Amino acid sequence: MVRGGTQRTAVPYSFLIGPDGAFGIQVEAHRWAPLHASVEGWVEAVALAHHASAHATRITRFAGAEVEGVELGDREPVREVQGLADTWWRGPDRLVAVHRGEADALDFPRGRVVRVYSGLDDWGLYGAVRPDAH
Repeated sequence: MVRGGTQRTAVPYSFLIGPDGAFGIQVEAHRWAPLHASVEGWVEAVALAHHASAHATRITRFAGAEVEGVELGDREPVREVQGLADTWWRGPDRLVAVHRGEADALDFPRGRVVRVYSGLDDWGLYGAVRPDAH
C-alpha cells in the first residue's frame, strides 16, 4: 500500500492506494475499504460532488438506517467515478451519492450516508450536453 497523501484532518484511518491502484481508506493494519477503483475515480467523485452541490436546487442527506429507504430505481451508475464502496448514480433531474466505505471500514453502520442532489438540468447532470441527445 502507498499513502494517498499527507493527512490534513483528524480521522481514525489513512487514505491509501492499494496494490491494484484502488483508492481507499485503511483502519489499523487490517481493515481496508477500497472506495474507488483508481485515484482518477476518486478525483472524478470529488469533482462531481462540487459540481452537483453548485447546481442542485435541493440537497437531501440520509444517514444510518435512513439509507436503506433510498430507492435507486431507474438510475444508472456514474461509471467515471469507478465506485466500489462509494458510488454515484444518475437519474432524471438528480444525482445520488452513496457513501458506505467509511462505515464499512469502521464497522459503524450509522456512518453510511446518501446525498441526493435534486433539480438538476442536463448541465447539472452531465456538465455538458447529454451524451444520448445527438
